[in-house]
Amino acid sequence: MNGEERRRSSRRTGVGSHGIVAARVRPGHAASVIDISAEGVLLETAHRLLPGTDIEVQLETSSSRMSVRGRVLRCSVSALQPCVRYRGAIGFDRALP
Repeated sequence: MNGEERRRSSRRTGVGSHGIVAARVRPGHAASVIDISAEGVLLETAHRLLPGTDIEVQLETSSSRMSVRGRVLRCSVSALQPCVRYRGAIGFDRALP
């Protein structure tokens, strides 16, 4: 590896960078945004996300809400204590503005 960035879109991490204060995975499971780009999001949640399934993610900033549809690309366990947590990568059906 030569250290070159292979992603098509730059990632934003932290609320100060992306402005998302809350996220939910339908049907209403709370999630935390680890990072996000125009083409996808990496979420952490207490609920396992099944790779290959279609999903709807609700994102909320201090001034607006939006729902974005996508597909679960991968999901893995990120923590076992104090409870099981999962990190799932979601590829959006269409790029965010």
